[in-house]
Amino acid sequence: MDLLSPILDVACCLWDSTAKRAVYIRELPENLNSLRTAMEELKNVYKDVNENVDREEKLLLKKRTHVVDGWIQSVEAMEKEVTDLLAKGDGEIQKKCFGTSCCPKNCRASYKIGKMVLRKMEDVALKKTEGSKFIVVAEPLPSPVVMERPLDKTVGLDSLFNHVCVQLEDEKVGSVGLYGMGGVGKTTLLTRINNEFLKTRDEFDAVIWVTVSRSAIVEKVQQVLLNKLEIPKDKWEGRSEDERKEEIFNVLKTKKFVLLLDDMWEPLDLFAVGIPPLNNGNKSKVVFTTRLSTVCLDMGAKGIEVNSLEWEEAFALFQKYVGEDTINSHPDIPELAEIVAKECAGLPLALITIGRAMAGTKTPEEWERKIKMLKNYPAKFPGMENHLFSRLAFSYDSLQDEATKSCFLYCSIFPEDCEIHCNELVQLWIGEGFLDESGDLKKARDAGEAIIESLYHACLLEINYPNYYDYQEGLTKCVKMHDVIHDMALWLACQNGNKKQKRFVVVDEGKSVTAQEVEEWKGTQRISLVSLTFKEHIESPFPDLQTLLLGNRRRLFSLPSGFFSYMPNLTVLDLGNHFELDGLPMEISKLVTLQYLNLSNTGIRKMPMELRNLKKLRILILNNMGRLQRIPSQIISGLSSLQLLSIMNCWQATKGDCRGLLKELQGLTFMTEVSVSLCNSVVLPIQTLLNSQKLQRCLKHLKVEQCSDMNFLHLLFPYLEEVELSCCFKLKDVILLHSEKEAVHFTFPRDKYFNHLYRVTIHYCPNLIRLTCLIYAPNLKLLYISRCNSLEEVIQVEESRVSEIASNLSLFSRLRFLSLLSLPKLRSICGQSLLFPSLKLMHMSGCPNLSKLPFDSNFKVSEKLVGIIGEQEWWNQLEWEDQTITHQLTPYFMPSSCKQIIGKKQSLSDDKIAEAKQSFTSMVVDITQSQLL
Repeated sequence: MDLLSPILDVACCLWDSTAKRAVYIRELPENLNSLRTAMEELKNVYKDVNENVDREEKLLLKKRTHVVDGWIQSVEAMEKEVTDLLAKGDGEIQKKCFGTSCCPKNCRASYKIGKMVLRKMEDVALKKTEGSKFIVVAEPLPSPVVMERPLDKTVGLDSLFNHVCVQLEDEKVGSVGLYGMGGVGKTTLLTRINNEFLKTRDEFDAVIWVTVSRSAIVEKVQQVLLNKLEIPKDKWEGRSEDERKEEIFNVLKTKKFVLLLDDMWEPLDLFAVGIPPLNNGNKSKVVFTTRLSTVCLDMGAKGIEVNSLEWEEAFALFQKYVGEDTINSHPDIPELAEIVAKECAGLPLALITIGRAMAGTKTPEEWERKIKMLKNYPAKFPGMENHLFSRLAFSYDSLQDEATKSCFLYCSIFPEDCEIHCNELVQLWIGEGFLDESGDLKKARDAGEAIIESLYHACLLEINYPNYYDYQEGLTKCVKMHDVIHDMALWLACQNGNKKQKRFVVVDEGKSVTAQEVEEWKGTQRISLVSLTFKEHIESPFPDLQTLLLGNRRRLFSLPSGFFSYMPNLTVLDLGNHFELDGLPMEISKLVTLQYLNLSNTGIRKMPMELRNLKKLRILILNNMGRLQRIPSQIISGLSSLQLLSIMNCWQATKGDCRGLLKELQGLTFMTEVSVSLCNSVVLPIQTLLNSQKLQRCLKHLKVEQCSDMNFLHLLFPYLEEVELSCCFKLKDVILLHSEKEAVHFTFPRDKYFNHLYRVTIHYCPNLIRLTCLIYAPNLKLLYISRCNSLEEVIQVEESRVSEIASNLSLFSRLRFLSLLSLPKLRSICGQSLLFPSLKLMHMSGCPNLSKLPFDSNFKVSEKLVGIIGEQEWWNQLEWEDQTITHQLTPYFMPSSCKQIIGKKQSLSDDKIAEAKQSFTSMVVDITQSQLL
């Protein structure tokens, strides 16, 4: 037995081994089928995983993980291995011993294949399990340095784009603000700048675009930056603003970046967001777009205005969207297309919107019909309301208060392309009650000026200076509405939802009005009739009418009978610029709610007594009424609410002794502003003004002309803004007072007497010897003196305390325009040197004895200086204290159009004066168009 036991153990082991091997061979067919089935199941899992990967890579722009990528490759390799193994197994099964149906021909080969099949089944099962557990198959790709943004080919932006690029290349410029009205192409320009960085992506580590929109919320901008900088969420999600700022700062401080901020409506605190300081060290840049120029100032950015397109560029853009087929479909259409494109006034959004609407319009009749709609009912034109006006209206919605919004909408009552004088506009706003500053006219006027500036900075109004110089009114600041903004404002006032009851009616030039049309105006609040031609008698009532403007130099001979009988709530009436209008109907007395009346530039000869019944009238403007006779007594005194009276250049009405008119003004409780022209015998009227503390404070604009009885002009008027003296033949000096005792009614210190004076014009006062009183005018902006043959020195510093006072008040520190014409004895402007830090233009003609300008070695050319105009001969003979001044100023000298004075003639003729004045005017206008006063 002891010998048999080992033998039996060996036998058992051999049996077990043989039995296992027999199983590999015996179960090979079944295992092959199982492997085939398992492989099919793995392939299904493979397909699912692969589809998920493809979807995330193609649609979500992700990249498969390395684990998934390795699994996919291993499954693909395994599929080939399994296919080969199955083929071998199936082939081995087919090989049987001769005469048997189950015995393999090569047991050793069958054994090996059977063993491999079992192992491969385990591998397949493992891969299937792995594939079934994949939750994340792909991860986000690393953000590219620049993300390209969709952009069509731009039109008309090349020069501006190049200008911005130059600024971005300037190491001294850290941030650039692109500002302009809505729809002008700011976002398009910013997109082009973004895509330009694709060409130079190696220069920056990151170019980041953020759409800010209405509220510049720091948290919102931070979230965009955190995501685009791929900062892990666990580092900032749920954290405070300061903690998020630190995360952003720590990433960006190591990068050279460009931050593009689109559609900003208010300043954004970049430091609070986490943006590192923009300096020469990191050379990073910030570029943003805004509709508000003040945002550029508040953020310390280089402001670049994006303007409407020039005509050729605008028409090219319009044709692009209309389509060549449409433009060429009829010979008349190109000309009609120009008419439509001009209605857009170069605004790209309008050109695109209207261009798309006109695409496919291939008959002249359709074009003419749509042109009529566009001109008369622009809001009804396809796309205008939803795609254009609604987007432009964001600027209106963002205005600071209802008063500003009302003032903006009011500008639409003027015709398109109308130059609106700012002073007149503010007076209209006051008359309408938009600027109710507790009855304080000065505060109301300041508020109005502030609103004009805010509308200008919001790119809703354009500010410019008309290309003319009116000797009486001076250089006039005007505003104008872009045509499309004008249409949008009318839409807001007349068509927009609940505001339909606030209707405006604007009848442009060349149209007549029928009774039927007038009937449709019932319920209208404001009517502006540029060209007034009534075909029929008007009897329709206007119970809600508040404003009626009938101005703009049309020929209106008389008003229809009963015209004012149907306007019980009229507040503002403007009949100005109707030169042929010779009278007012008696029923004007029925306008008991009237607060503003303008009769300027009319031919009215006599004021009806019924005018005194306008007890609520606050503003009365009677300028340039050359036919107006003296105003009957008790008319002005009857206007108990009157605050402002302007009666300039009404020579018949204020000629000679007009003390009665002035005394009536003195008796008005609320009178605040007076502008008056005095002619001929003015000594007594001037004395009346001086004897009244009230009138001293009220006088804003004084003009004295054709005066032969006055040697000295006393100007004790602390709120005086403009002075004009013409043909005052005996006038020697303009003085404040002979002694302090004369200021019996007055508490102002001497150096404050002319604090508000900003314009002085003096013409043909042959005995005037000095104007030293101007040392008390620290805010003087324009000084014009001509044909004062006795004037030797404008400011005589030899007078007591003059030098000290001039130094303390910074003489002429605000002066912008200085014109001295035909002053043959003028030797000096001032005996001491002056800096002229605000000077823009100096014009000298016919001053042969003026051999020296008041500049010394301390003088520095102001950045505002544009030119010095004068005769070449005069310039050549000037004496200079320091030759460096010559070198500084010579580039600014411009020979005047007035030729050198010839022979013994030492003063300019009237024609030459006019020529020199025109030269001065043209230059002033050129300057002010580019650099606002």
